[in-house]
Amino acid sequence: MDRLPANEILGLLPSLPIWSVGGPDLQRRRLRGAQEILELLSGCPGEGWQGRWLASGADQGGDWIAALVADDSATDEYKRLRLTSGMLCLLLCHAILPGYQFLNSYQAQNLYIYTQQALRPDLFAKMAEHATTTLGVGKRRLSEALAAISKIVLHTGRDVDQLTAEDLLTYRAWQLQRCGKPRAGLTLAWILLRDIADLGQHATLRDAVRLGQRPTAELVDAYRLRCRPVRDVLVRYLDERRVALDYGSLHSLVGLLVGNFWADVERHHPEIDSLYLPDEVAEAWKQRLRVVQRKDGTTHPRKSYLTVLMKVRAFYLDLQEWALEDPSWAPWAVPSPVRRGDTVGLAKAQKQTTARMHQRVRDRLPHLPTLVETAERHRADQAALLAAATATPIGQTFEHERRGFRRTVPKSYNATNYRGQVPPVQVEDLATGEQIDLTRSEDEAFFAWAIVEVLRHTGVRVEELTEITHLALVSYKLPDTGEIVPMLQIVPSKSNEERLLLVSPELASVLATLISRLRKANGGTVPLTARYDSHERVTGPTLPHLFQRRTSSWQWQVISAATIQVLLNQTLARAGLRDAAGQPLRYTPHDFRRCFATEAVAGGLPVHIVARLLGHKNVTTSQAYIAVFDEDLVRTYRTFLDKRRAIRPEAEYREPTEKEWREFQQHFQTRKLELGECGRPYGSSCRHEFACIRCPSLRLDPTARPRIIEIIANLKDRIQEAKLNRWLGEMEGLESSLKAATTKLVSLDRMRERQPTGPVNLGIPVITDPR
Repeated sequence: MDRLPANEILGLLPSLPIWSVGGPDLQRRRLRGAQEILELLSGCPGEGWQGRWLASGADQGGDWIAALVADDSATDEYKRLRLTSGMLCLLLCHAILPGYQFLNSYQAQNLYIYTQQALRPDLFAKMAEHATTTLGVGKRRLSEALAAISKIVLHTGRDVDQLTAEDLLTYRAWQLQRCGKPRAGLTLAWILLRDIADLGQHATLRDAVRLGQRPTAELVDAYRLRCRPVRDVLVRYLDERRVALDYGSLHSLVGLLVGNFWADVERHHPEIDSLYLPDEVAEAWKQRLRVVQRKDGTTHPRKSYLTVLMKVRAFYLDLQEWALEDPSWAPWAVPSPVRRGDTVGLAKAQKQTTARMHQRVRDRLPHLPTLVETAERHRADQAALLAAATATPIGQTFEHERRGFRRTVPKSYNATNYRGQVPPVQVEDLATGEQIDLTRSEDEAFFAWAIVEVLRHTGVRVEELTEITHLALVSYKLPDTGEIVPMLQIVPSKSNEERLLLVSPELASVLATLISRLRKANGGTVPLTARYDSHERVTGPTLPHLFQRRTSSWQWQVISAATIQVLLNQTLARAGLRDAAGQPLRYTPHDFRRCFATEAVAGGLPVHIVARLLGHKNVTTSQAYIAVFDEDLVRTYRTFLDKRRAIRPEAEYREPTEKEWREFQQHFQTRKLELGECGRPYGSSCRHEFACIRCPSLRLDPTARPRIIEIIANLKDRIQEAKLNRWLGEMEGLESSLKAATTKLVSLDRMRERQPTGPVNLGIPVITDPR
């Protein structure tokens, strides 16, 4: 078409399906208008009709008719009617491929309807039928989607089944540039074209525009480093580490090494071109790292200060170690700017973090029943309100919980747009005049309740919650009894460890309610949706996820972690929970995980079993989650004593005989010694064969000090006598006794220094009469 002569193009116009629409006058007007446009374009520079069209400037929009026929003497109304009719025919036969700016300013009526009738009407009819019968799309939304497809067909010159994902993304990019956001219809257009054209692996437009996992070089280049050699070694190092890391951890490591470390060094010391940092540069960087500057200029201490230091130190140490095996790393094996002493407080910081976690659990666990009750009550209230509003005709009033409401219609609703579908249930609060979308509020109340219940009964992570599917419910047969018990399969998440959780009756009720609700809203089956992992930046396969909502009349989406937090915040606002300081309590999904672990251990579940339920490889990790309350400590210790008494012989708890009691009393009488008392336990024999001066169990009497001095003097005389007579064996024993006696004298003097007046006799306690 681009190279055909003008007369041949005009000869093709009567073959268009729309040519028969209208009388001979309209046909002559179309033919004359097309002829005038081609004649005018013939005088423009360029090769082919498309090149001349672009050279004319009419494709940029604006008053394109005045730009083409500035010297025409006809009236403006007639010129516009004639030229728009001719342009319509040229567009439908692809003689001119208009830009999106031109189509946006083109004022011809029914252009996109004629496009759907002239260019593969069978495919447009197939998409319309799929949208109305299968997806239940209203007429207005369908019209927007088909108009978007028509624009792309006119712009590219391709048939509908030849369109690609790049064509739709190009149109979306133009919308973003012009309007700042995609226009309505493009999302549905992608879904309708997915079964007709080859749009690649992405099921939705939203999946197609996500960035996905970016290359390491692209992550590093986002910080615009000046020194190319250092940039290259950082990319190479991170590529080596990437193999053993998940994408979220890699992204965090890039931020610490490149953003917090080297980019900051380059920003303040642009002359640095080596990893070897002078002491003053390294010290200045550490001082800047200690604080985080807010947008308003204020600062606060950086919580991750020691973590950044550890990552930087590990980076330098890795280069030094790798240089021993691979000489190519040797030029970068330089001393680390982070010394061992810089990270001394890491263990203390970790303990402080654990203590804050435990205190957070202690603040929130007692309020958990109130939060659960609030979620359950609001869910029941919204369900009852929705049922009452559904039973009320539009425009009529009704009363619920002593509040008056009027059933209204959304502003966007009309019978044509919804094509017989039931519109969203909306009411007006007669007291406040607020318009409430009950369909949405009831849906939010239900999922807020379901989220709270599943989190507190399972202790799963938030990403594991969104990954739960209908297929995760499995059964297990006990080998000893043959009983069938339900189990919930948690797919690998953070630790890549698949695990099974026993489904309690309460949890089974919640899951059954979820499944029934999804089936009822989707014709008896759980919808198949693909979940996007925001940490790994990948989209999973289509599965029957349980935590998904209908975002429109044709689309289901898995609930995101941000939406889960919003629903929790709304429930907390209704509960009005506050901490001991009077501040509003804020729960995160991970708080339910810590509360679950604490309640499980307090209930008697061993810590190593709790670790398996939480998916922790190390029991120490689980212990950091568990906050022990004082009453739990006392109760658990008493339970331990009761169990220990139950398994010990009963003879140990019988009443002693008179002989045994007499021997017990005599033991304390025979402990009286010259120098004090013997402190050995009852029933034990003397280990030093009554050489009491050497025994550590001897409790000295302060009044025996003169006697100890005499013993020391006597021992010295006997040692001197043994030396003269060469009684070596006896001399060794005497020296041991002298050493022990001297030590006891020194300890006795120290005790007298602390208590100059000697031991204080407290007497025997006496119970006084409270009266």
